[in-house]
Amino acid sequence: MVTVAVLAAACGGSRSPSSAVSRAAAPAGSRGLADCLTAARCYGPRPFRVAYGIQPLLDNGIDGRGQTVVLVEFAATAPASPPRTTEIRQDLADFDSRFKLPPVRIQVIMTLAGSSASPWLAGIEEVVDTEMVHAVAPDAAIRELLVAPADVSTPAREAVTFATQVRIAASDADVISLSGSYGEHSATPPEVRTINSALQYSAARHVTFVASSGDGGAISDLGKYGSSAPVKEVSLPASDPLVLAVGGTSLTANPVTGAYVSETALNTLPRVIDGYSQGSGGGFSHLFARPAYQGDVPGIGASRGVPDVAGDGSSSTGMAFVFAAPGGAYALLSEGGTSAAAPFWAGLIALADQEAGHPLGFVNPAIYQIARGPLYDQAFHDITTGSNTVVVNGNTITGYQAGPGWDPVTGWGTPDAQVLVPLLAHRRAVQPGGAVAGSETNIRGG
Repeated sequence: MVTVAVLAAACGGSRSPSSAVSRAAAPAGSRGLADCLTAARCYGPRPFRVAYGIQPLLDNGIDGRGQTVVLVEFAATAPASPPRTTEIRQDLADFDSRFKLPPVRIQVIMTLAGSSASPWLAGIEEVVDTEMVHAVAPDAAIRELLVAPADVSTPAREAVTFATQVRIAASDADVISLSGSYGEHSATPPEVRTINSALQYSAARHVTFVASSGDGGAISDLGKYGSSAPVKEVSLPASDPLVLAVGGTSLTANPVTGAYVSETALNTLPRVIDGYSQGSGGGFSHLFARPAYQGDVPGIGASRGVPDVAGDGSSSTGMAFVFAAPGGAYALLSEGGTSAAAPFWAGLIALADQEAGHPLGFVNPAIYQIARGPLYDQAFHDITTGSNTVVVNGNTITGYQAGPGWDPVTGWGTPDAQVLVPLLAHRRAVQPGGAVAGSETNIRGG
């Protein structure tokens, strides 16, 4: 049974009733204690959308209407004491009021949250994911699938929980977005097969699965499952060929008009905090052979290359997010990482689904077909500078360089949505009868 928490004022969704957070719920006269816009460390949603070519689509009515995006998030159980947790309905109301967005339509699925979780209590990651999708696809319905942290405490439990959450989400989603990641070396062959089987289930139901490539640069993120030594590798689930894997960039645009200037690969060097730096996760899989859609792409050998695409993930140049601040005020923050880039692409796919008039499902073959075609330079910003070299405890792990075309740092790059979305909408990513085009998965050692 799927348990759903819903706000009181219901309005129509694409497949089931959804709910609206009213602008009237925004705290009167709320003013952020931190303001990344004033500090010129972020972009408002409109300049951000202009930079990526999204605003012309919204102006023409392509706004995610009729689409459902499911965000997989950790359930919060602690008291709502900022800045660790917040009441997400209030944050969203302030976000909508401040940036003149329509009320967000949101539901919370509590099936996997645990008995002590609160449906509307959220950490900053959940707030960022939700506000990002809402900014990109303002009329899309958003469903939060909350998962108890204890259920992902080991690789084995994570694989089983992943399969469960995908099956729950796929029953009511056009797009699923997941920002978590862990190194391929942590997973056993049976666990990898469990993850891949769930993704096959999702793809067969024409659901697009989007995941962040991680922030560890050329290594898997440290610290999870007791890992302390850096391993040069890519991360699950992004490395599975059935996932649209999203890396990170740092965007430069006009802060007022949003006019695009340039981008570079996400990398915090020379800044090193707590012994390590961060960069766009990318490289080559040890678990998966190169899928058909990556065949003959320069720079990709016999293994699955990660990521496929990228989006702004810089905490210095990201979009502005509203989050509760101490004292009842609200802060405007720029939160970075590929965990912000994944919901960005989830919102973008929702726009393409609406343009197409049906869920596109497994989009990777279409993405690569467009990128290999004559309109690549119009549909994508090709990121050619930066690397995902990182420093861990004083040791430099040499990563990969961004360069022309696909690269294992930013994939094909970031979108110019006004060109990419129509192209994507009118290409067939899924063959008749449910067979997934280019989805053949060769799991090594499995």
